[in-house]
Amino acid sequence: MSQPKIVVLGAGYGGLTTVAKLQKQLGVNDAQITLVNKNDYHYESTWLHEVAAGTIAPDKGRFKITDVINSAKVNFVQDTVTAIKANEKKVELENGELDYDYLVVALGFEAATFGIPGLLENALTIGSTNKARLIREHLEYQFAQYNNEAEPKQERLNIVVGGGGFTGIEFVGELANRVPELCEEFDIDRSKVRIIVVEAMETIMPGFDPALIEYAMNSLEGRGVEFKLGAFLKEVRADGITVEQNGKKEEIPTMTTVWAAGVRANHLVEESDIEDNRGKVEVTPELRAPSHPDVFVVGDCALIWNKAIDRPFPPTAQIAMQEAETCAHNLVALVKGGELHPFEFINRGTVCSLGENDAMGSIFNGKQIYGWTATVMKKVIDNRALLKVGGLGLVLKKGKFNIFTSK
Repeated sequence: MSQPKIVVLGAGYGGLTTVAKLQKQLGVNDAQITLVNKNDYHYESTWLHEVAAGTIAPDKGRFKITDVINSAKVNFVQDTVTAIKANEKKVELENGELDYDYLVVALGFEAATFGIPGLLENALTIGSTNKARLIREHLEYQFAQYNNEAEPKQERLNIVVGGGGFTGIEFVGELANRVPELCEEFDIDRSKVRIIVVEAMETIMPGFDPALIEYAMNSLEGRGVEFKLGAFLKEVRADGITVEQNGKKEEIPTMTTVWAAGVRANHLVEESDIEDNRGKVEVTPELRAPSHPDVFVVGDCALIWNKAIDRPFPPTAQIAMQEAETCAHNLVALVKGGELHPFEFINRGTVCSLGENDAMGSIFNGKQIYGWTATVMKKVIDNRALLKVGGLGLVLKKGKFNIFTSK
């Protein structure tokens, strides 16, 4: 009997963790494992806000895929997926085609624009290492230009962040720390710089305890961040935005709009012949596509209901890595024989960074933590993710140990 072919699409948290588990549990004679990713590296998407703000270098938050996979067991294909043909059990790539017996879709997310005019053309997004690097360079350019024009433009120093969710707030926290450094470097008075968060809901960080939200807002406002809550972004232009709040429209001049208010699953899922629910696959308990039981879906492309609150689980790195462990177990069971396990999310808590030396969150069944304690825990969480994928060697190479010092 020929070896079953397992193809994993995407080397994000879900895809790479799946492969890391598979290569430990399957021998070279058990299955042919292929990992497809458009880049030859994995980037820590939960670190991208730091790259975007310029508080860590782009290379700090990424590592070579070949550094963590066993090339004797896993075939790595650097290519871009163009179509998923689940009915034919094939995947089309820019430079070829792959057939499979089992497929794992872990293609990650894309920015959701919600049809806001001009957003796609004029806003920056924190969606990859290259996009985060672009934000960093864009910010530095705006500051550098400010004093090199006959008439300085305030819109160069007005920074708008669309979205007060996890990504937006973590980015703003880093930005609040970075701006004073930029001001010193480019001879600009800090009071001239505005950091404005535009959030459609009446609160930032929905789902967090009110006490944690209040702590975050106080921390950020203390460093000069402005919040426009219950405010809708109506239009984005190259030199400004239109915001509607309490029925009144306001024009804010800005050359920097960073969109962090929404994501959607990779468009290839919706365009495939896999049954989807608004672009995501509402998977079975074993993480399989109901219409195609040979297809597993993890991470941002998977829709899993939290029955306790009758809402989907948010697409976080924590849940993606736990899904990957269940996915890998079930693939091994299908290949070698065994019982398939249903996915069960274990919430180990969530910590939100508010900059280098501040954070807040809840851990261990709701224990609230703030400040330095939360900052240390955030770095422990980041290092644990590295450990699960690449072992101690990767932690020592890329881990965060700067507990008492700056980045």
